Amino acid sequence: MKIKNIVIPHEHGGWAMVSVPFLFGMIAGTPQWSHILLFIAWLFLYLASYPFLQAIKRSKQRDHLLKWSAIYGVIAMASLVYPLIAKPQLLFFGIPFVVLLTVNIWHVKQKSERAIVNDLCAILLFSLGGAAAYLFGGGGWDSTMLAVVGFNFLYFMGTAFFVKTIFRERGNMKWEAAARIYHVLMLFVPWVCGYPWMTLPFVFPLIRTLLFAGKQVRPMKAGILEIIGAVQFIVISWIVF
Repeated sequence: MKIKNIVIPHEHGGWAMVSVPFLFGMIAGTPQWSHILLFIAWLFLYLASYPFLQAIKRSKQRDHLLKWSAIYGVIAMASLVYPLIAKPQLLFFGIPFVVLLTVNIWHVKQKSERAIVNDLCAILLFSLGGAAAYLFGGGGWDSTMLAVVGFNFLYFMGTAFFVKTIFRERGNMKWEAAARIYHVLMLFVPWVCGYPWMTLPFVFPLIRTLLFAGKQVRPMKAGILEIIGAVQFIVISWIVF
């Protein structure tokens, strides 16, 4: 979407996925003021990736899109200087970031951005933002980091399933069944992983799916449901962690 020639993402899900995992990781570790710089860097990396991916499929607007990708990228790199000096281990996240972004690029070229594998890779990439925030806040390469990545990934995969059942796959009984089964299973996974209280933030997505999967839902209403879900997820995670 363009606002006065500024290229920004307009998907509600993207904004939630760039912020919620990061906040999750930050509260799982030790929040500090310098997290603001790291979040700015993470946010602008996301902003840079959007016009870059759009440029691949929009040849007529390519120069304009790449210009904004470069602008956002420069801001991201400038904001990342201090975090990298303070915690050089953050550089290790560059490897999976490039790999997962490459998968997204391939799907854009194949015109299959809505493929579930592409969603999976995008959600995993966003979840790594939580791991970086946790590490920067004094955390380590430990089971808590794995939990941060895992719970964010599981939550937003559920959202991806739900969104498909009300838009592109509405009326597809297999997708609806898969979404319902997935959300029921998510009530048990936290117990198996040793975080029984993390069952709570998966209750709302289950209710949302049971009530609305397969039905016609206006985009605004879907966005509101997504915001409510994301807020309750991060609040409960903050209490648990």
